[in-house]
Amino acid sequence: MQIYLPIAEVSVNIFLLFGLGGLVGILSGMFGVGGGFLMTPMLFFIGIPPAVAVATEANQIVASSFSGVLAHLKRKTVDLKMGTVLLIGGLIGAYLGILLFNYLKSLGQVDLLVKLSYVVFLGIIGSLMFIESLRAIMRAKKTGTAAVRRKHNWIHALPFKMKFRASGLYISAIPPFMVGIMVGVLAAIMGVGGGFVMVPAMIYVLGMPTKVVIGTSLFQIIFVTAFTTMMHATTNFTVDVVLAVILLVGGVIGAQIGARLGVKMKSEQLRILLALMVLLVCGKLAFDLLLHPGEIFSLGASGGH
Repeated sequence: MQIYLPIAEVSVNIFLLFGLGGLVGILSGMFGVGGGFLMTPMLFFIGIPPAVAVATEANQIVASSFSGVLAHLKRKTVDLKMGTVLLIGGLIGAYLGILLFNYLKSLGQVDLLVKLSYVVFLGIIGSLMFIESLRAIMRAKKTGTAAVRRKHNWIHALPFKMKFRASGLYISAIPPFMVGIMVGVLAAIMGVGGGFVMVPAMIYVLGMPTKVVIGTSLFQIIFVTAFTTMMHATTNFTVDVVLAVILLVGGVIGAQIGARLGVKMKSEQLRILLALMVLLVCGKLAFDLLLHPGEIFSLGASGGH
């Protein structure tokens, strides 16, 4: 069953879109990520213009993240104080990202920026997560217990310390604030919740427990992506409401399923699965950039389409 998307100006199978939304919702509930790192490239692959995909996907991330965070709130695995610090930084970063997005859109370079950003960030984050997850699994096998996180590092020497009771931490508010800014910029430019950056940063840099990280990540993602999609809708007019609603319904259902699946798996297993998915999407995007460079940009001063 084909449906016409007015802003994207393409016709797409409605069941395909619903299925993609459900898949991303499952990822959101399992890993604590918005799922945009997977959904946005998939929208590219089925013909949705990058500018529309980035702006519209933020709507779906809000819905799936909200559904997922409700499940985690019931299990008391959300650090609201840490989430608030991340959120403040995220809103500032999202505003800066929108300014950059609008500037490059006026130059006609935003599609290239979006795709290159995905290849670079997914490649780096996916590789680091995969290596660290393998090490954690090997340590757990050797000792018979899960690896213990380092309790003291350079973060403990920074000022503006705060107690985060839900995470069992007493650290500076500066690192989570800076992580929030980075995630906000990514949300605006790439149409992602930023969980694929925030989750490993919260685990390996801030030292938060994995089970608390997932719910806290979703809490921050809800508000930052809501702000991002509102800014895109009012400044770029690239939010396709029909596409957003279809993805939203599938995402809400999938997030509840993902939250249940995530509880049954070990944290090391969750991280290595997420790393593999990140690397897979990165590889696909990089392959398309190399295979069809003419679809992204053209050389020379002559006018091209």
